[in-house]
Amino acid sequence: MREPAFWYRPRSPKSHLLSPLGALYGAITARRMARQGFDAGIPVLCVGNYHVGGAGKTPTVLALTKLLRELGETPVVLSRGYGGRLHGPVMVDRKRHTATEVGDEPLMMVRDVPVAVARDRLDGVALAKSQGATVILMDDGFQNPKLLKDASLIVIDSERGLGNGKVFPAGPLRAPLKPQLVRTDALVLIGDGHAADDVAAEISSRNKPVLHARLKPEAASVARLLGKPVLAFAGIGDPERFFRSLRASSIEIARTRPFADHHMFSRDELAALAADAKAEQLTLVTTEKDLARLRGTDGVPDGIVPFAVQLEFDDPAKLKQLISDHLYKARERLFSRR
Repeated sequence: MREPAFWYRPRSPKSHLLSPLGALYGAITARRMARQGFDAGIPVLCVGNYHVGGAGKTPTVLALTKLLRELGETPVVLSRGYGGRLHGPVMVDRKRHTATEVGDEPLMMVRDVPVAVARDRLDGVALAKSQGATVILMDDGFQNPKLLKDASLIVIDSERGLGNGKVFPAGPLRAPLKPQLVRTDALVLIGDGHAADDVAAEISSRNKPVLHARLKPEAASVARLLGKPVLAFAGIGDPERFFRSLRASSIEIARTRPFADHHMFSRDELAALAADAKAEQLTLVTTEKDLARLRGTDGVPDGIVPFAVQLEFDDPAKLKQLISDHLYKARERLFSRR
């Protein structure tokens, strides 16, 4: 879906009109979040958002995957497979699956880490454990109560923040902020903005860590695009963030084409992108997630360059200590149950 502009405008009449519906939706979600989840029998780390749309969860999951392996763990990502038609449980296979089957994010992540897709997360736990997982890394699912989480890391884009602070559909929040804050074990702020400073202050006041991170382009991607005017297109939660990243890397953007998050490109749309790029001698560039979604699609133009990024934390030692502490506490809890 494409986020309504009024979500990021204060005192919008549309938001005011939808507030009663948001209050009802928020009350139901908050009540669900209070339920006791199923104990997976191994540590479960959740990477989530307070709000709908993108903020950097996938790069955070991949950064945690790398860290967990450095700690000697065998992580398996558990995803709902948003946008895919398979209910699972199924282990994602890039040679066999497409984004229409398992979702674009799982298809992108599976290059670096095993990914189990399951609409029913309990089925996904069993599958992940059968693959030798020592830690389950949940991609989203913070508001879902089915699984007991040993730690929940919440990701916020520091430049966009939480919009008008209202609950869907009046605003972008998935639930009222207070019950979400209570269940937050750490906050990850991505970027150099200040739109989430008040949330960060609230988390700090609860003696929970606030981690700062930035999306860094991979040098190879930048080198392939420098000196070439580009037509940049993206169907992610915040396409403008992608375009800003290109400009910050001194890449010349001649045209942009934003699409809704998880957009499935049609043959006609791809043909139009290719025609525009050819007419103006532009290089087509998109995100890795969009390129994963294009796999198996008819009519994909040749020469699309993926712009790869990695999440880098300002204080990686702080993150490592945080994860180590939560893993220790999780195993201490599991041991005491025996």
